Amino acid sequence: MSYEKVAQAKKSLIIGAKQVLKSIKSGDVLEVVVAENAERRITDKVLKAADQYEIPIAYVESMKKLGEACGIDVGAAAVAIKK
Repeated sequence: MSYEKVAQAKKSLIIGAKQVLKSIKSGDVLEVVVAENAERRITDKVLKAADQYEIPIAYVESMKKLGEACGIDVGAAAVAIKK
């Protein structure tokens, strides 16, 4: 389900853990999507910030599929949908 949501929101996506983290802190994020197979050291900060700012978190199985849904050729650990 979340892959489709990400694919539909292509124009309002923030891709990559660092960019997602910045956007969470600036208040621009509606929802965060995190790949379950991503390294925890990368996603932990994003998950903590999303929880702190009370932003909904969706999980998907694969970084590769999440990257494809975003329209990029590499995997994505975290993606945010902008407000």
